[in-house]
Amino acid sequence: MAHHAQLGFQDAASPVMEELLNFHDHALMIVFVISTLVLYIILVMVTTKLTNKFILDSQEIEIVWTVLPALILILIALPSLRILYLMDEINDPHVTVKAVGHQWYWSYEYTDYQDLEFDSYMLPTQDLAPGEFRLLETDNRLVVPQESPIRIMVSADDVLHSWAVPSLGVKMDAVPGRLNQMCFMVLRPGVYYGQCSEICGANHSFMPVVMEVVPLQYFELWSSVSLDCA
Repeated sequence: MAHHAQLGFQDAASPVMEELLNFHDHALMIVFVISTLVLYIILVMVTTKLTNKFILDSQEIEIVWTVLPALILILIALPSLRILYLMDEINDPHVTVKAVGHQWYWSYEYTDYQDLEFDSYMLPTQDLAPGEFRLLETDNRLVVPQESPIRIMVSADDVLHSWAVPSLGVKMDAVPGRLNQMCFMVLRPGVYYGQCSEICGANHSFMPVVMEVVPLQYFELWSSVSLDCA
């Protein structure tokens, strides 16, 4: 998760987020080179004393400054389109979870199981245990298996919400009357935090997303215990 005074992205925990970080670095280097070149040209033009009143045009340099930006745009567009298609890919998900946004909490339903659903409310500050994070912890965590394709189906019950977990590179709007879906795979076990990313009312800041990723055998044990309790 993010830490105090962090300037970069959170560590990637999914293949899609790794691709997004690589693309960010790729685009940032292109922007850095362009900015350096433009700054150099400005400095040279301001400081030079060389002038030539007979230089009125140059076909060669006009070709260069037309073709070069087009090539740069291609270098940015092709990796971007590849990642867009990767983010929309749904590859035979092992687990499907329906997430419904309410004012102001999330409810989860494991559609592959009967009677496995629960609400997830933010824990008040006075109920936090040592080491837990204020405004990020919930009473019931979303539990998913490690290294398994997970499909999240997102909707809302009242107003617009947005289900987002930055370290996984996923964000999907929850729209009343509409069912959106996304797919991801988490590479390593752990607890991952997110929040509603769409302004949804007075308590918009108080509906976090907490996902606990466990090995498959522990997920099967958790699901069986949860069904017994239900």
